[in-house]
Amino acid sequence: MAITLKDVALRAGVSRSAVSRTFTEGASVSEKTRKKVQKAATELGYRPNALASSLTTGRTKLIGLVSDNFHNPIFLEVFDLFTKGLQERGLRPLLVNLSQQKDRDHALQLLRQYSVDGVIVASSTLPPSFAKSFRDAGVPVVNSFGRHTTSPDVHVVGIDNVECGRMAARSLLDRNYKNLAFMGGPEAATSTQDRLAGFLEVVKDSIGIQFTHSFAEGYSFEAGRKEMMRLIHSGPADAYFCGDDVLSIGALSAVSSAGLKTPDDIGLIGLNDMEMAGWNNIGLTTIHQPIQQIISSSIELVVAMLDDPDRYPEARLFPCHIVERETLRAASSL
Repeated sequence: MAITLKDVALRAGVSRSAVSRTFTEGASVSEKTRKKVQKAATELGYRPNALASSLTTGRTKLIGLVSDNFHNPIFLEVFDLFTKGLQERGLRPLLVNLSQQKDRDHALQLLRQYSVDGVIVASSTLPPSFAKSFRDAGVPVVNSFGRHTTSPDVHVVGIDNVECGRMAARSLLDRNYKNLAFMGGPEAATSTQDRLAGFLEVVKDSIGIQFTHSFAEGYSFEAGRKEMMRLIHSGPADAYFCGDDVLSIGALSAVSSAGLKTPDDIGLIGLNDMEMAGWNNIGLTTIHQPIQQIISSSIELVVAMLDDPDRYPEARLFPCHIVERETLRAASSL
């Protein structure tokens, strides 16, 4: 039979409320009583019920982890780092999958049912208003991988996607590609819009350069392969900035299926530097996104907000860099 709070109280010779206070963070209990209770609990193998203690403290220690792109393999790494990081701080992650349901009110209602203490919106595609809806409802929220702004409505941690677009364009120009293209994810995604804006900012004023852009149906292998097959059929560009690694790998598959090669026939550069991008049979040149730093910073902020829910929103921006592999030819300056 399970050891109960009553059993510990009898063994320690104290009241049940004394046992409850011992295992309630911040509750008042004498050091003598605490030691007696802890000794009895150890001898009996008692473990306090976290859900029961939340009724006393008013905190569940649940952190909602919301995303809308579970199909992208990069989120296996994201969720792994988030869940471990939260658990190391004594918090409990609650995953919420919005891949088929992006309604703000639905997500808010769902998380309120579980009385979460805070929310991390881990998405580069949802609009800023999505995370803001949680703040407006009084729920501490951090938008990881969110759209950068100097005056955010909520805490935003991520990268400058516009600058990443510039980096990709400069990288292609440095390699003397003349016919360039951007192949992004969903057109409505803020990350797609910003990466395209940076890309066009560089190439539009470059002399002798042709450029086009198109959008895949989603940030997925299948979407990237389908869009690249369409582009190859209609006459491909010399090199593509694919707005995400998984899109790039789908595009790489299409290039191979068409009997073409990278970088000889078509050059590709992605974004994220997911583990798969470095596999020997892929070797994708890409822009490294510092996912570990973004996640650690996001957790730090959500933990701080548990004690200070009115903490003024800030934007934390992390730099990216290009990882040279095999899908672009060498730069002329090398």
